[in-house]
Amino acid sequence: MITRRDITLGAVGVAAVAVTGAGLLKALTARARSAETFEVNHTPEEWRKLLTPEQYAVLREEDTERPFTSPLNHEKQTGMFDCAGCDLPLFASATKFDSGTGWPSFYAPIEGAVASTSDNTFGMERTEVHCRRCGGHQGHVFNDGPKPTGLRYCINGVALKFVAQTKS
Repeated sequence: MITRRDITLGAVGVAAVAVTGAGLLKALTARARSAETFEVNHTPEEWRKLLTPEQYAVLREEDTERPFTSPLNHEKQTGMFDCAGCDLPLFASATKFDSGTGWPSFYAPIEGAVASTSDNTFGMERTEVHCRRCGGHQGHVFNDGPKPTGLRYCINGVALKFVAQTKS
């Protein structure tokens, strides 16, 4: 006879396997990227010295910051959003829009600034976006953005640095 306890333990076991599997897939993707050659390379220890713990988790371990926590969600100045890992300009402020998702969103990156890979973690098919110069995880791109591209680059704020345009 199956008891309520058996069902609960089974559900907990399935959830643990799913989380572990997703974490393993994410770790394998991060490990594969770390084997790639980028213009900017550091050891994990060097990255930890250069980045805050939150930046390291997102840029190097493909973590995701909590939604609605980034001050860059409200950034309205003219300027550039650079990679927090290597300072490469990734997005121009002119392409930023409020997606309502809780993360800074853009409809297009600067040409040649980002690269992408397939991300199948958590049972979803997504396209992961990373800095082409250091390989730092930025976020994901989706096909539900505004014109002119129809794309939404949903980016972790801690993976970016905003550099305001100086007036000349």
